[in-house]
Order: sequence, then structure tokens, then C-alpha cells
Amino acid sequence: MTSIGDASFDDGANSPLRLRAIDFEDLEVVSALVQDSVFSMQDCAWDRKRREFAILINRFRWEDREDAVISGSDYERVRSVLLVRDAMEVKSDIVAPSESDQVFSMLALRFSPGEDGTGKLDVLLAGDMLYSVQVECLDVTLTDVTQPYRAASGKIPSHGK
Repeated sequence: MTSIGDASFDDGANSPLRLRAIDFEDLEVVSALVQDSVFSMQDCAWDRKRREFAILINRFRWEDREDAVISGSDYERVRSVLLVRDAMEVKSDIVAPSESDQVFSMLALRFSPGEDGTGKLDVLLAGDMLYSVQVECLDVTLTDVTQPYRAASGKIPSHGK
């Protein structure tokens, strides 16, 4: 007879992430996981009718960094969808044309509350660019949609000073 023990963090080590942020603490976790994600304009979509803003990102797997260092294995990225629900308006100060293949690097997600649960979610990008999403309420999901793959640079993203 096989004994079944309690679940551990290692049980989910290579499972795809699927997280939802509905408050500040949740958003801090998602923000940390999307830091240094890269994407192009073609990877962004706003569906006004469904009130959803989505970005398909190439996410650095920060949750796997320590294991990669210890084991000497490759650093990894994974394609993920960052989805903002209840988006009432999306603005951007990005000046690249929509057909541009320019690559953008995500730095953080920040939420500024408004009245009655509304607010503004800022997607901060390198180069002082951003997307501002007016939301009815904070509802953000991060979902891995591919298998992890070797990070092309083979390095941990850095923010040289």
C-alpha cells in the first residue's frame, strides 16, 4: 500500500502558473512575476465589448531562478497571457506604430484606486512608457500558455545602473 503525504511546493514546481489578482497583495505577486517580460505591439489586444485588455508576454521564470542557479541549468522563459478584466478604457503613451516589431520590457504593475472599487492599473514599461487601464475593479490574471523554453540570452535579466 502506498502512502500519500501532504502536498509540497515542489509538487507544482514545473506546473504552469495561473494566478489571479483582486487586491494589492495579489497584484504585488503578479507584478514581481511579470517583471522583465517582453512583448511587441502585436501581442496586445483590447476587446471593448468584452472589456478585456490582454498582453501575450514572454515571461522570465523568476520562480525557477534559484533552482536554475543551484542546478546549473538554463534560465527559462514562458509565453503567458496577462489579462485585465473590467477594462473600461485603455490608454498608452507608446509612440511605436502598431505594426512595429519593437520589443517592450515590462517593469511593474501598479494600481491606483478610485471611487467605489474603480481605479487605474498602470503597466509600467522600460523607457518611461506605460499602458493605463481604467478598470471597474481590480481583476488581473496571469496564465502560462506554453511550455518553458531556454531564455535566449542565457542570463538573468539585469537593470544596469
